[in-house]
Amino acid sequence: MARDWSDLFITDRAVPAPDAAEAAPDEPERRRGVLRRLRENLSKTREALGAEIHATLLQGDVGEETWERLEEALIMADVGAATTAQVVGRLEQEASSGEVEGGEALGRRLGEMLAEIARTGEDRIDVRPAPTVILAVGVNGTGKTTTIGKLAWHLRQELGLTVLLGAADTFRAAAVEQLAGWAGRAGCEIVRGPEGSDPGSVAFEAVRQGRERGVDVVIVDTAGRLHTQDDLMAELAKVRRVIAKQLDGAPHETLLTIDATTGQNGLRQAKLFSEAVPVDGIVLTKLDGTAKGGIALAIAGELGIPVKLIGIGEALEDLRPFDAEDFARALLG
Repeated sequence: MARDWSDLFITDRAVPAPDAAEAAPDEPERRRGVLRRLRENLSKTREALGAEIHATLLQGDVGEETWERLEEALIMADVGAATTAQVVGRLEQEASSGEVEGGEALGRRLGEMLAEIARTGEDRIDVRPAPTVILAVGVNGTGKTTTIGKLAWHLRQELGLTVLLGAADTFRAAAVEQLAGWAGRAGCEIVRGPEGSDPGSVAFEAVRQGRERGVDVVIVDTAGRLHTQDDLMAELAKVRRVIAKQLDGAPHETLLTIDATTGQNGLRQAKLFSEAVPVDGIVLTKLDGTAKGGIALAIAGELGIPVKLIGIGEALEDLRPFDAEDFARALLG
């Protein structure tokens, strides 16, 4: 699983080495710091889930009530009914057969199972195509445009790649201005069209300019839309087809941004978006403000779509590559 930005991306170029000041802390300590930060931001989910797991698996005898309470705790954390049933069923079977014995061992095994579920599909992003086209989609208010800006910044700073942003959300002037602000902050160019222009034409032009300029990565923003708006979902599929006409094989990556605070509604969003366009990965935002962090497992377990990035705060470094083991440890405490 991806632990760092260099682990998240598949690239055929050497990743720039950090300077001496950045390299001073040793790597294990830095990664422990990342895990601490993740634990802090998953505290609401962990308080709800971890306390119940401690009470059920680590205290007293393990019996029928244990599995019922564990199921309830996982469902309350929005792990999802189907995924919860799978996990608890396997854990109960292993406990009954004597394969796993004792509360602490069961707790560790639960963490392993949750990490296994989170590891699904291709969890990396291939940026070897020139240019690599990333299509960003999602519902309004999920943090999609902010995620694009942060991703562009990290691609430039961590991998040394050139990035071009395409402002295909042509219906909201504020969205274009927000993206332009991020382009300036990330040190990359932006392609935009007149307000109300066809989003497909802007996406087409962004990819065309990316090819002509020899840019490494083109990230295309799209208008936020509800997953229930059939006409706008059809338009999204059209934007994808237009991009494919400009560059064979593009978009190479379609990232769907999901607000973790929406819980099971996020699962439904992922399902319907993936029916409109092939979704390669999930960006799960606002994990720092929810007790529903288990939605990452529901999406991975029920839809087979890997979570590739998580947002755990407002700062640039709070957009992180998703790591299944770290996530499971932070979730369970």
